[in-house]
Amino acid sequence: MKNTRINLIARPVGNPTDECWQIEEVETPELADNQVLVQTQYLSIDPAMRGWMNEGKSYIRPVKIGEVMRALGAGVIVESKHPDFKAGDFVTTGTGVQEYAVLDGKDVIKVDTNFVPLPAYLGTLGMSGLTAYFGLLDTGQPKEGETVVVSGAAGAVGSVVGQIAKIKGCRVVGIAGGAEKCKYVVEELGFDACVDYKAGELRKQLKEACPAGVDVYFDNVGGEILDTLLTLINLRARIVICGAISQYNATEKPTGPSNYMSLLVNRARMEGIVVFDNAANYGKGIKEMAGWVAQGKLNATVDVAEGGIKAFPDTLMKLFKGENTGKLVLKV
Repeated sequence: MKNTRINLIARPVGNPTDECWQIEEVETPELADNQVLVQTQYLSIDPAMRGWMNEGKSYIRPVKIGEVMRALGAGVIVESKHPDFKAGDFVTTGTGVQEYAVLDGKDVIKVDTNFVPLPAYLGTLGMSGLTAYFGLLDTGQPKEGETVVVSGAAGAVGSVVGQIAKIKGCRVVGIAGGAEKCKYVVEELGFDACVDYKAGELRKQLKEACPAGVDVYFDNVGGEILDTLLTLINLRARIVICGAISQYNATEKPTGPSNYMSLLVNRARMEGIVVFDNAANYGKGIKEMAGWVAQGKLNATVDVAEGGIKAFPDTLMKLFKGENTGKLVLKV
């Protein structure tokens, strides 16, 4: 069986370019005992991929030069030599950017598509949803009636953060780029307000949207937006650092927030969130969020890009151009 895959062959400086990728066609290997062959149907497209392409120490090792690009995927088992799986089972796993993946059964998670569509397990019920769930509830610790602000509010993580905060009885303000995304955040996701950072006067807009100040800020973008939010936080505020997409393709070293002394003045806390730290409790998070989806409280739709495996490089760049709404996945 032929397998088309995309390998990382050069580390990018700034935006990833075509020179970073090699499209290769290979034979799928024979299965060993306890292995399964997964046909990838959807790939998760995540901002973290840009960090995985860099050399250097991080929370996960970088993708090696010549290696299949790392990616989470959802698909169907076409062959199994593992007692817990059979052909036809739908699963999620780290497939990599390829059409077929041979994997150890212990690394594969079976999912139920009878009530929730398969792509949702890469979004709301996948890593981005779990990042939102644990980052907000465990790290942000919102209380009913508090004001929660979320940057990247129309993105995969931010969209779920805001919805969970509403479920918990908070006033929720999003930050997104463009009037259309802000409209989506308020009308489709149920946020109380959304600020368009592209419209200028960010601090003025935020003060109007947050008359009682900010108790929890969930940051997906970093940079100027984080710096501005630090001037608006309340006493004992919690700032959750999830990502910094505004800086991922920077060619110069970014500067840190100049307003960090606000943390001292307000006795506030800033803490990072990496979803893998919560692996032991994934089941709890998925179960509760699946309940919210079934009750109509949590939107589980995804932004599906077409084009197959060869469209991966262009689809990845959609993230950094702000062209996606909600969780972005590539249909393989």
